Amino acid sequence: MMVELFTVGELMTNCYVVSCEQTREALIIDPGFDDSREAEKIFKYVGDKSLQLKFVLNTHGHPDHTCGNGIIKGKFNVPIMIHGFDAPMLGKAGRSIAEFFGFRSFSPQPDVLLHDGDIVKFGKITLRVMHTPGHSRGGIVLIGDKEVFTGDTLFFSSIGRTDFPESSEQDMMASLKKLATLPDHFIVYPGHGPTTTIGEEKRNNPFLQDL
Repeated sequence: MMVELFTVGELMTNCYVVSCEQTREALIIDPGFDDSREAEKIFKYVGDKSLQLKFVLNTHGHPDHTCGNGIIKGKFNVPIMIHGFDAPMLGKAGRSIAEFFGFRSFSPQPDVLLHDGDIVKFGKITLRVMHTPGHSRGGIVLIGDKEVFTGDTLFFSSIGRTDFPESSEQDMMASLKKLATLPDHFIVYPGHGPTTTIGEEKRNNPFLQDL
């Protein structure tokens, strides 16, 4: 698995291009860019690496993670994937939400609704969907062989906010308990901030220690 990180948007969202080194098939996770210049950097990487983009996948529906969906779909005509509970944040409703927070771009309707336990395959890579509500009702993480893309559920030494509409502190604690069962060596690719590991967070993240 090849993972390339692009930090995009005013909220410094981590957008990942994840690809299979053998087949060159790839997906983009959380394209939070609202600027064509940021998009072009990602498109250049896809072209330079001769990648075949298969999906756009959102860990949740907030616009700082989804506002680039339409730009990618317009260029590559690939399906947009998101958990069913956060799907209402995209499309027409998503446009209103994006404009309210000052984003110029917004996501069209999703094409694929994900659920807990679903498998996303591209090339020789398999990612398992784990539903992790708390930051949003439809938040998910994506679990690989030795890595996990945690969106806004788990950060380095912190967690996602639970004071938004459809957030839940109780759900977040339950989701963190599920994440804490992953092996310590798993690399954590969060939605914002630096990369970490499950073991590092279990040792030093106060929110996981409180579990």
